[in-house]
Amino acid sequence: MATVLSVSGSPSASSRTGRLLRHLDQRLIAQGHEVIPLDVRTIPAEALLGADFRHPAIVEATELFARADGVVVGTPVYKASYSGVLKALLDLLPQYALTGKTVLPLATGGSVAHVLAIDYALRPVLTSMGAAHIVQGWFTLDKDITAHDDGSITVAPAATEALTQVVDRFSRALGRTPYLATAS
Repeated sequence: MATVLSVSGSPSASSRTGRLLRHLDQRLIAQGHEVIPLDVRTIPAEALLGADFRHPAIVEATELFARADGVVVGTPVYKASYSGVLKALLDLLPQYALTGKTVLPLATGGSVAHVLAIDYALRPVLTSMGAAHIVQGWFTLDKDITAHDDGSITVAPAATEALTQVVDRFSRALGRTPYLATAS
């Protein structure tokens, strides 16, 4: 099957966003995909904020994007947009780092007022990076994700059903992604 890079754009080690992504990774693994987790917060701040393209962590992240057939991008919503650490990473990737890839954008937040952040903030950036196919993303309310001390989560039934459909749609799309030539 496909290689999937699962990118958590949360700056927090205990974030619901990161835990939700790792939870969803398990479904993709069960479907036969190889999943590589990437928590952007683990990339040294001096590399991200100093725009150090040659830093080993940035080089490694760039290679992970290049290797992936599909990318899941998860972010908490802050001030109606995706996280700053995610922006910092995306800014350091090659312009067309998502060319030929299927992408699934996911977001978490405290209010339904932020539900359009995926379509109005994140999707345009993913499109500009050459994504071949951006699967319809999903916004999950923080209140629908219960974090447990052992690192696991419980997701509310309605959110679980929606996320299952979204992840399954992404999984199916991985096999049908056309390759688009990189623009010169």
